[in-house]
Amino acid sequence: MEAYEDGNAIHSLDTNSVLTNTFFRMFLGLIASAGTAFYVYKSGLYVSVILGGYFFPLAIAEIIVVLLFSLLFRKLSPAIVTILFFAYAFLNGFTLSVIFIAYEITSIVYAFAGTAALFGILSLIGYKTDKDLSNFGTILSVALFVGLILTIINIFVGNTFLDVVLDWAILLIFFGLTVYDINKIKLMQEAGFCDDEKLYVYGAMQLYLDFINIFLRILSLFGKRRN
Repeated sequence: MEAYEDGNAIHSLDTNSVLTNTFFRMFLGLIASAGTAFYVYKSGLYVSVILGGYFFPLAIAEIIVVLLFSLLFRKLSPAIVTILFFAYAFLNGFTLSVIFIAYEITSIVYAFAGTAALFGILSLIGYKTDKDLSNFGTILSVALFVGLILTIINIFVGNTFLDVVLDWAILLIFFGLTVYDINKIKLMQEAGFCDDEKLYVYGAMQLYLDFINIFLRILSLFGKRRN
């Protein structure tokens, strides 16, 4: 019992609790997306939804949900924030169904397993890092923005070599963002940034986005495409 009275021990328990709840919600979000994606593909719904011209409207809806989540986070109740997070996860499941059309199932499973392993290592690094990494946030965000712009440009240029370079670059950026986000969640908990329930969901959204983007880049680099 004496150990629990120590300030550092209490802080560690609080941080562990926040991260446990955050990862649990992120995991539920991933399950929601994976289940939705597989159902949309297996049921043939992708023919009318994805191939039927609804892919871009769904992508725009995702962007709107993320913007609402980010801009109104502090003003919204924990329940609404949670609804927005899972709404995004389900919407993303619809758009992610295209990977079942483009890649073999075994490649998707291996890419997911590899992502989970890497994500675990990166999360541990972020958890163990005691330094404030907030200064790296702007650098990583700018680098990601530049990478995404170049990716959009290359859609029209069609340079295969640039595709590979961008995949690797953005993959490395999201490695950094994962470590940064874990560190950021710790600092937010210490500062009492918001209600714990909202912090769990906020952290889950950030880590969910990191996980999905790492997964997609690994799949793009190493996945075996369908003939």
